[in-house]
Amino acid sequence: MSTQTETPILEKAASTRLVAWRQILWVTLAAVALYFVVRRLPTGTNLSHMDFRAGTGSIEFCDPANPQFMPVVAVRSPVEMTLTGEGPSMESREARLTLMLKTATGKPITPEDLLVVHTQKLHLLIVDPTLTDYQHVHPQAGSKNGEWTFTFTPKRAGAYRVFADFTPSATGRGLYSSADLFVKSSEAVASPPGAPPVPAKNWVYEIPGYRFTLQPSVTPIRAGKQVELTFLVASSDGGAVPLQTIMGAYAHLVAFDADRSGFAHLHPNETDPSWAPDSRHPRLTFKLTIPRAGRYVIWAQVNVGGKELAVPFWFEVAE
Repeated sequence: MSTQTETPILEKAASTRLVAWRQILWVTLAAVALYFVVRRLPTGTNLSHMDFRAGTGSIEFCDPANPQFMPVVAVRSPVEMTLTGEGPSMESREARLTLMLKTATGKPITPEDLLVVHTQKLHLLIVDPTLTDYQHVHPQAGSKNGEWTFTFTPKRAGAYRVFADFTPSATGRGLYSSADLFVKSSEAVASPPGAPPVPAKNWVYEIPGYRFTLQPSVTPIRAGKQVELTFLVASSDGGAVPLQTIMGAYAHLVAFDADRSGFAHLHPNETDPSWAPDSRHPRLTFKLTIPRAGRYVIWAQVNVGGKELAVPFWFEVAE
């Protein structure tokens, strides 16, 4: 009697296990199918992570949360950039230029291949040999894949260096490239080499109506040691400072070395979009690590009352 009672129970348990295994099998098959379907869906880019690898000695992807000074010229970039212009570029005249971006595997880089970072997909940081003419430009996609067009008006003559700052969709991390552009002088006299006298005194730069201060957490700044920079803006009459956002932040800092071997593009530590600095005493902080000793300049970019300004701070980095 006991055996007859146990048999249906065992059969029912076996049937339940069979149903459970079938359900697991179907769920697994559905998950695998979904995985391959998702892999085949268009992502907006035909480039992969490996397209941005150029082998040993190339630039590593930059972590935006830990900004570093990038030796763009000394270390090979996995992205090749070339510049062409419509006619000769000359001092104080608008230049219309086209740049081409290609991966290490020769594939063109289009807008679909880049992420929007601080309101733009491609940032150009352009600086002359003396580092006194710095311009930040955002190219637009050209008529051909990989082409980007932009205009800028050089203030001096000489070999300008153009740094490209962008983030591939395939990697989600910043990459850089560079190219040189020779600007003729309207007087046939090139700008003298070397950096000019220090325009800011004791980390303070003044223009009519405003005073800009950049305070390092330690002095002197030493090579290889992270330093925190505090950026302050004050009105000459003690009133409110109409600081507005520029490229999605209340200020940007861009550092160059005297040889223009690379740069660091810094964003404020204050990243909460709902946060706004004090209107009378705006204060922003940045972090920076510079690998080598030497002379450097930091250009601070701000929007004061709807007017975009760039102010320089020269400084020395000790061993």
